[in-house]
Amino acid sequence: MKIKFKSINVLVQSSLAVMLLLVTSSFTQTPSELQEFKMTIRNTDKGLELQSLKGSAWTNLSFTINNHHPQAVDEYGMTEIDKSTGNDPKLADFLFTIAKTKDSVILKGVKGTAWKELTFSLAKGESQQVDQMGMTK
Repeated sequence: MKIKFKSINVLVQSSLAVMLLLVTSSFTQTPSELQEFKMTIRNTDKGLELQSLKGSAWTNLSFTINNHHPQAVDEYGMTEIDKSTGNDPKLADFLFTIAKTKDSVILKGVKGTAWKELTFSLAKGESQQVDQMGMTK
């Protein structure tokens, strides 16, 4: 009798593990599902400037932000985290937040990025390119 309970218990645990794996994998995007976008982020005296190189309706964005209120950005420009929409098939469907601290820039991917978070140093006057996969040259 104990052998049956052990084998049933192992079967149930295995089934639960497979179900959990399937559920969590359905919420992540693989690199082949991501649409291409590319931008340059520049640290200026007044704040940050973003220049879209690919996949966005906007060309340039500039704003002053601090680490207390990150700014949401999508393929249409500056937005709010819960109001982003992506309907144009010619544009990449992405959403991230950007924040600036004294020493670094913090990007948090919400939608359409392979990255969850990117943090990098960016001195005044320097720039960094970012795409759907992460930091790039």
